[in-house]
Amino acid sequence: MLKTIAAFDRIGEENAFAVLARANALAAQGRDIISLGIGQPDFRTPDHIVEAAVKALRDGHHGYTAANGIPPLREAVAADLHKRFRVEVNPDSVMIMPGGKPTMFMSILFFGEPGVEIMYPDPGFPIYRSMIEFTGATPVPIPMREENGFAFSAEETLGLITNKTRLIIINSPANPTGGVTPKSEVDKFVAGLAKWPDVAVMSDEIYDQMTYDGETHVTLLSYPSIRDRLILLNGWSKTYAMTGWRLGYAVFPGKLYDYARKLAVNLHSCVNASAQYAGLAALKGPQDEVHKMVAEFDKRRKVVVAGLNKLPGVSCITPKGAFYAFPNVKNTGWKAKELANTLLNDTGVVTIGGPDFGILGEGYLRLSYANSTENILKALDRMGEFLAKKKAA
Repeated sequence: MLKTIAAFDRIGEENAFAVLARANALAAQGRDIISLGIGQPDFRTPDHIVEAAVKALRDGHHGYTAANGIPPLREAVAADLHKRFRVEVNPDSVMIMPGGKPTMFMSILFFGEPGVEIMYPDPGFPIYRSMIEFTGATPVPIPMREENGFAFSAEETLGLITNKTRLIIINSPANPTGGVTPKSEVDKFVAGLAKWPDVAVMSDEIYDQMTYDGETHVTLLSYPSIRDRLILLNGWSKTYAMTGWRLGYAVFPGKLYDYARKLAVNLHSCVNASAQYAGLAALKGPQDEVHKMVAEFDKRRKVVVAGLNKLPGVSCITPKGAFYAFPNVKNTGWKAKELANTLLNDTGVVTIGGPDFGILGEGYLRLSYANSTENILKALDRMGEFLAKKKAA
């Protein structure tokens, strides 16, 4: 029998993809499926971005690039961050990645080992905990509480730091909750980190352009006191509807950059060349489609929150960012994952059970409103009919 290292028995996965596969299998059998599951914009990548990739191929960009990305793209990322947040970023600290997950993988790998602690949001993106456990480090959940708008509390977060803490993962706007942490809390968090100069921070800001109701994204890059221990995760997938292009970027401090470059050489060599030219066109070209997409998500957000709050036993606070709602289903009498599974089987509506995002996700579902308003309304009707019948029974 093959022998593998024990770490692989600890590695988890992102159940949203397993649910997507089940939903696709049901659709292939002729079932009418409405997906509010996977976190993927339902818009096309803007045409000028697609054309830039096609032109790159026609111009002969078929070969390897530098492991850290083509210089014009790294320069464009730095310029975009300066334009949007007025922060100075050296292009030589920017690394182009095949999506966002490699930045998580590398960051957690840098700091995780048996005997240390890594803090992460709960409910939060499941890969955080999966990778922490893979390294042998102890995962320490940072509670994202409904009564706090699913933003993190600086006081509570700082109170969880110990002498074993190596890395803190922050995510705002947040997946799966849509929570946005206000600047006042970020200020307190950064100020409190002064007591812990050896603790690194990874800030997952992949949804940074998706905020609503006057909320403004606060990038941790704007805090000079932690820049020497801050890893930024961002990319093109959500903002430009480019999930399948597998294109992201990171900003790494100091020697971590060269560690990341070496990992890239060992792992994926480089990012797809034509995709990088597409990313360049995305940053340097018109942003009209981005604004239209976010405006449409805002409309759908209002529809989905209003509809959820009319369902029997369901309540939902208004998310301030990303494209997710995280309704409370505790009063339906169902466990969250059982409800999500039964909704899919009985009604054809795809949702994700809260426990797939952490221990504190019990009692909640995640709904992605990256689907048409028409489909959202249909899904809500089906959910309402199902819950009314089950409640009556």
